[in-house]
Amino acid sequence: MAYQRWLVYKAQAHVKRDRKRGNATAIGEAYRIAIHAAVGESGGCDAYSGEPLDWTLLGTYDNADSAEGGRTYKHDFALLPTIDHVSDGLGPADFKICGWRVNDAKHDLDITAFLAVCQAVLENHGFTVAAPTVKPPGGEA
Repeated sequence: MAYQRWLVYKAQAHVKRDRKRGNATAIGEAYRIAIHAAVGESGGCDAYSGEPLDWTLLGTYDNADSAEGGRTYKHDFALLPTIDHVSDGLGPADFKICGWRVNDAKHDLDITAFLAVCQAVLENHGFTVAAPTVKPPGGEA
């Protein structure tokens, strides 16, 4: 039941946002189908980090508790499943499932720009980053 409510709500929110961006073809049914397909493709894990998502968190976020708890409250929702646009939202519905923390970090970046930021952060902290020789599962590197 929580999943169904989440699916409908997320599709509606993304349709509304994409229409504001100028996508007149954004419709709820297509978005629900695309989001549900992305959930299936995710295998329950974040498409970018590979971390298992906490699906029990669906429908549990509370704005009043968040205002009171601030950062601490939000940290508890790092693995809350969220929807990420693969593209700019102006074309057909195309989504990935990721955790709230990763989606927050990725924001409006495409995958290439996001990976460049991740690489810069890691290298700044002494890590060596090399491109994989094989495409990672769920990744687009």
